[in-house]
Amino acid sequence: MADTARDAEQARPLDEVDRAIIRILRADGRASVRSVAEQVHVSRANAYARINRLIEDGVIRGFTARVDQERAGQGTSAYITLKIVQNSWRAVREQLERLPGAAHIALVGGDFDVLLLVHTADNRALRDLVLTRIQAIPEVLSTRTLLVFEETDLQEA
Repeated sequence: MADTARDAEQARPLDEVDRAIIRILRADGRASVRSVAEQVHVSRANAYARINRLIEDGVIRGFTARVDQERAGQGTSAYITLKIVQNSWRAVREQLERLPGAAHIALVGGDFDVLLLVHTADNRALRDLVLTRIQAIPEVLSTRTLLVFEETDLQEA
């Protein structure tokens, strides 16, 4: 992570127009530059330049579709907390990234080390994922599964 210090130096604070552009693109990644420009009250050239700068600076990392997991056949979602062997984060992360249904992985501080969001077809698939895949990773010391009953995506930047 030698680039972290350099990346921090290159980070520029976002102004209100940048934050508004991000909110618009998070809500609709397919919004045209013209539409974005009109909504934030800048010229198309200005909106285009700002969007490109946000992409080049790594603020916008890409564009994606927001998926309704239930309609996509992934009706069960859960956060799984993991305690792992000290200094095994990179090895564990590589294995978790390959899990079917893994949506988000975070190294965290607190009572556990890793927070993993997964989407599976049903509780049986979730059970299989936790008991046969995650707990089989040698560096995983323990897990706790938190079933998601309902979730809301927030669109604010």
